[in-house]
Amino acid sequence: IGKADEAAILSALGQAQASETRGALTEAPEAAQAYVGRYADAFGPDALQGLRIGVYEHSSVARDLLHDVLRACGAESVPLARSDTFIPVDTEAVGEQTRAMLAGWAKDHGLHAIVSTDGDADRPMLTDAHGRVIPGDVLGALSAVFLGADTLCTPVSSNTMIDQMPQFAVIHRTRIGSPYVIAAMEEVLAANPKARVIGYEANGGTLLGYTAEAGAGPLAPLMTRDCLLPILAPLALTCAQGIGVAELVATLPPRFTAADRVTDVEPEKSRALIDRLASDASARAAFFETGSSEAAVDVTDGLRVRFADGSIVHLRPSGNAPECRCYTEADSAERAQALLALHMKKLAAMV
Repeated sequence: IGKADEAAILSALGQAQASETRGALTEAPEAAQAYVGRYADAFGPDALQGLRIGVYEHSSVARDLLHDVLRACGAESVPLARSDTFIPVDTEAVGEQTRAMLAGWAKDHGLHAIVSTDGDADRPMLTDAHGRVIPGDVLGALSAVFLGADTLCTPVSSNTMIDQMPQFAVIHRTRIGSPYVIAAMEEVLAANPKARVIGYEANGGTLLGYTAEAGAGPLAPLMTRDCLLPILAPLALTCAQGIGVAELVATLPPRFTAADRVTDVEPEKSRALIDRLASDASARAAFFETGSSEAAVDVTDGLRVRFADGSIVHLRPSGNAPECRCYTEADSAERAQALLALHMKKLAAMV
């Protein structure tokens, strides 16, 4: 769904009359079979051979599909924590209690990794053998490496490590949201139909814009946010290289991100603060505390400031909730978390 589709949907709201009759539920198991088959055929039965992978099922609509595709690709899957009631899982903001559960499961079951998704299964989650969650934009980059992409489309909030990766000749930065990523991919393909372009977001949802080779066969384009590709591709890459997930991530340029949000904030207050900071250098100097001078300001989506030491702080009003989000990036995980804690405190006091 692109921006034009989104506009058409919004313009039609309230125009159609509600039906007085209740429709019938139509089940289409062949759709799920085709989705699993897409990856089973492309990756092959040995892609994940030897891996023991936990599936954190909760109430994800993909919980059964995850088992099916992992087993079809040669892995052993272990069911974990199935729920008959809805459990909200935010793959971008995994809580400490969930992180502790993941670490415990990884140890108790002798797992190479744990996988899951959010509730409607357009965002992936993947951990290493210690149950540590791998950020979604790292999964996107690893998927692009595995599939041999040469062009990336990703929002400004995604990890900048890709700028240091020679595999990618072209990188397009967009506003946050899959319609913007799709629009950028369409522009790339219009200019060069042979471009090997992949799009992804910081939440891990990954979009494939060309026919790629996944080891056992071709993988057709799928220009919608997908959760299976950014789970399978990094795992297949670990098998191909004979290393674990943590070791694979350690081969990437050392850039680390963190994110959080202030909730119950009127959008007007968030926008007013960010507009003031964007237009006033002295206000930015008073707000941002990084111990380093300002090097660049990006207002593609919110306010993103890069500092001379390479650290980044990005403020943005949520597009679909009364929240103000804060993203940070630095050369160490500890530094990124420290910057996040500091600026979340300042942000909460001002909005």
